[in-house]
Amino acid sequence: MTTDLLALDPELTVEDRLIRDTVRRFADDHLRPHIADWFEAGVLPRDLAGEFGKLGLLGMHLTGYGCAGSTAVQYGLVCTELEAVDSGIRSLVSVQGSLAMYAIWRYGSAEQKQQWLPRLAGGDAIGCFGLTEPDSGSDPGGMRTHAHRDGPDWVLDGTKMWITNGGWADVAVVWARTDDGVRGFLVPRDTPGFTTQEVGRKLSLRASVTSELTFTGCRLPADAQLPGATSLGAPLSCLTEARFGILWGVLGAARECFQTAVDYAGTRVQFDRPISAFQLTQEKLVDMAVELNKGLLLALHLGRLKDAGALTPAQVSFGKLNNVREALTIARQARTILGANGITLDYPVLRHMNNLESVLTYEGTSEVHTLVLGEQITGIPAFR
Repeated sequence: MTTDLLALDPELTVEDRLIRDTVRRFADDHLRPHIADWFEAGVLPRDLAGEFGKLGLLGMHLTGYGCAGSTAVQYGLVCTELEAVDSGIRSLVSVQGSLAMYAIWRYGSAEQKQQWLPRLAGGDAIGCFGLTEPDSGSDPGGMRTHAHRDGPDWVLDGTKMWITNGGWADVAVVWARTDDGVRGFLVPRDTPGFTTQEVGRKLSLRASVTSELTFTGCRLPADAQLPGATSLGAPLSCLTEARFGILWGVLGAARECFQTAVDYAGTRVQFDRPISAFQLTQEKLVDMAVELNKGLLLALHLGRLKDAGALTPAQVSFGKLNNVREALTIARQARTILGANGITLDYPVLRHMNNLESVLTYEGTSEVHTLVLGEQITGIPAFR
């Protein structure tokens, strides 16, 4: 059985395949045997950050400060392998590298970069990215969190919600309104007035730390501000960076569901023959394979554009919209092939499906990405 119907594997370099296969072996040995239990218990071991740091995966597409300086395609392949295990595991890595670290790497001072990036790259420290609020998701410009000057210091007040890694974070990258517009701040864990609370009772992304961040009179020194972030465009650029990893990662979840469905259909016997011998089952498998391969081709194309410095935010929206939507469809279709067995944690399908319901929404909903592309096509913004 092959999933590579378009023969894309030879399009990868030897180094691409080496990195991918190394992460795949690590996942097989250290992650897959435990992920169903972690998901059921609603936990994820914190020491995974250190393991990913040793592998050089945290901020791997950044340069300097202990980061590997890998290509965008290589980073995408890693996201695919991690999300083939679970979206929560890929979220840990992408929030660390593409949101928290990227914000510091692109907008931070030399001192901020030196203080935080080597520790974050090694997994010795964990970061989070505080943009979304309880009443401000798709419209981050409506945020209520604010910071005001008090002498040389800043005082930060507000609440952030649905923050991956929040309860673990040694440093939070927090976006707030100021008299001069939206600015970013680095808030260490031990800052007085900074508290976190875990989001419980989740039915999706259970193997992931999701938190509410509260800031009550948090006093920050002047050098806590990210000097290069001078508008809402700064956090939005970080979201674009993270969405690139997502459009690759979800294909791992889709691949895992597809392979599970193929294997199951080949051994599940009904009416004296394996169900893979029936035309309707083969139609489902073909539909899944076609969309999976199209998604991989799209991801590879966008990865090469990014490596050439030519990728646009609208193109990232294209990839995120298509690949998440199709990955969720593949997961749902795979579940029908497994029948009742598909709803148990003995198989990864419904776990992936539940996770993908969240991935469909975070880092920009399908509606938002649709309107981004609609503006590209018509020249008319339709967000309001």
